[in-house]
Amino acid sequence: MDVLLATVVYGISMLVPLLDGNSDTGPPTARDALFGTVICASLVLRQWRPVAVLAVTTVGIVAYVTSGGHKSPLLLSAMIAMYTCTLRRPRREAVLEVAVAAVLLAGTSVMLNHRGLMGPEIIALIALSGLAAAVGFAVRNRRAYVAAVEERARRAEETREEEARRRVVDERLRIARELHDVLAHHIALINVQAAVVDHVMETEPRQARESLAHIRRAARSSLEEVRTTIGLLRQPDAPDQAAYEPSPGLAALPDLIAGVTAAGLIVDQKVSGTPVDLPAAVELTAYRVVQEALTNAGKHASRPYAELELDYLPSALRIHVRNPAGPAAGPDPLGLGEGGHGLLGMRERAHALGGTFAAQITDGWFEVRVLLPHEGTGT
Repeated sequence: MDVLLATVVYGISMLVPLLDGNSDTGPPTARDALFGTVICASLVLRQWRPVAVLAVTTVGIVAYVTSGGHKSPLLLSAMIAMYTCTLRRPRREAVLEVAVAAVLLAGTSVMLNHRGLMGPEIIALIALSGLAAAVGFAVRNRRAYVAAVEERARRAEETREEEARRRVVDERLRIARELHDVLAHHIALINVQAAVVDHVMETEPRQARESLAHIRRAARSSLEEVRTTIGLLRQPDAPDQAAYEPSPGLAALPDLIAGVTAAGLIVDQKVSGTPVDLPAAVELTAYRVVQEALTNAGKHASRPYAELELDYLPSALRIHVRNPAGPAAGPDPLGLGEGGHGLLGMRERAHALGGTFAAQITDGWFEVRVLLPHEGTGT
């Protein structure tokens, strides 16, 4: 494009004097062709060396005019060089360079024409120089604006992608918590009852049949909850609260305690405060916390005993579950070094509602303390 531009400017500078019809101009000479070639050829390098091109075009035009050259459209090449400087160079430097070139051209015109500083040719030359600089700055500002808009669009797209990835991770964690809470409790009960069946099958068939009945009920409950969870995952457009509607709440605690009691765990339950209707999210989280804590007590306690306390505060529900610490308990009660998905899930559930979670060993007791805030009477 720059080669084409230089060719067009050279052609105009050579053809206009022939078509002008001015007797003072005359046809182009070899000197005109030489100056035109040098000045116009420099435009090819305007994108890479704008200052050098401006200097070559300005000095070339001054040398051409002072050596006896007639008026020529070669001045167009200087305007193009000024435009390129304002487009490519820093603003202050570009203004200074264009001003120097304009003053040099205007001063040459004053010295040759002797018409004073306010002659029409001087004013026209300065106006053309200012127009070239203004167009350059306008194009520059437009390009900067477009670049800024594209950059904002790119960053917005990256933000949307990052948000989408974060939502996918959060959803995977939620699914993992739900499946763990649904399956771990029932499978633990099935495992305990299966051990009982194996132990008493020959000596106490009646107790073996009762344990088999417990296994059937636990398996049925596990299948129902897994089916419910999968059904919710197949409804991506369902509102968030819909995820809690078919899930168990504190009203299902008697059945939960009956199930772990049938598996051999003695649960001492205490309720303090005035029970209120809690939001569905708090109900589900409270149930899952108690379920996981009692399941861990049945698997890891040194003896089959656990204490459950529910304390209804004016704006929060406090859950405290403790059991005798088993011999496997160590300094890492959360079990983060070796998985600990159940306790980790309890902590994530509590934090998701703005609550607190703590698990620690105190005086030989493994304790789980959870505080779930709420706004009083829920739905």
